[in-house]
Amino acid sequence: MPISSVRSFTDPDEYSSSMRDFRYELTVTGGGDFTAEHVRVALPKLLLQRYSTNLAWVAHTETMRGRAVFALRAVPGPRLLRAGEEMQTANIERIANGQAIYTRSSGAASWGSVSLPVDALAAVSATTAGCDLKQPVDVVTETPLPAAMARLRRLHAAAVSLAKDAPEIIVNPEAARGLEDELVQALVACLRPAKAEEDVAAKRQHALVMRRFHAAVTASGDQPVYVSDLCSAIRVSDRTLRICCHEHLGMGPKRYLWLRRMQQVRHALALADHTSAMVTEIATAHGFWELGRFAGAYRSLYGESPSTTLARAPGRASPQHYPMV
Repeated sequence: MPISSVRSFTDPDEYSSSMRDFRYELTVTGGGDFTAEHVRVALPKLLLQRYSTNLAWVAHTETMRGRAVFALRAVPGPRLLRAGEEMQTANIERIANGQAIYTRSSGAASWGSVSLPVDALAAVSATTAGCDLKQPVDVVTETPLPAAMARLRRLHAAAVSLAKDAPEIIVNPEAARGLEDELVQALVACLRPAKAEEDVAAKRQHALVMRRFHAAVTASGDQPVYVSDLCSAIRVSDRTLRICCHEHLGMGPKRYLWLRRMQQVRHALALADHTSAMVTEIATAHGFWELGRFAGAYRSLYGESPSTTLARAPGRASPQHYPMV
């Protein structure tokens, strides 16, 4: 079950012992009263964490075994070094499985991590990345395209905000699945080589790919469906699927599936009992977790708020207005 926690500390030893996913020993090197915060978001496969401290320190970490771990700098600040190399907001670090390393900060610092089971990353790399993301033997620093890194950092921060302000969204299975899918896609985009080897699936006929695409989407019924799921079901890379969708649909698969989910939400709102149903429940059931953004997008697409649609008598939906795409 998806779950999150937000914990604050004033004792370095309690902070160290709270890291239940790996071995961690912190030694404070700066003067003053110590404060720290640990945010943990456990999704079905992906584990996201953020660590914040107010003083300089040195820490020895033995990373999780069986999981592919990636670290990023949450916000700019004083020097933060892992294995002797400074962490930058523009970079993402790949950490070896079960690696023992030292990290040190020269002052107040905030950084985050994302991890997946090794076999889950292997599956994602084969179907989505179109390449083999092998586990490193030491810390490897990657410098993704700026837009890809910015997206990952934004989603990481959004997940932390949900844990603090709206943890009930994270425990919703479909909302958690939607958040996890976006995070995995953003992570893979940061790791994809600039010149990945050509995916053999790209040679398939586009019409066949789209027939499989249609069959997979139709089989999902009213349940949210995501690009990573389709790539696995159709057995193509996301690059191949994007090319085929742009050719046949005039848009990428993510945009198409998003519009489809929005339309499903509108249909569900129009048929719901407005005396007992809630917009939040219906939206999260269809995989929407950024509710403010959802409401704004809904208004832009349909010219009214979700609550206005819900307020109508059950079963009397207005004619559907399909957005220009």
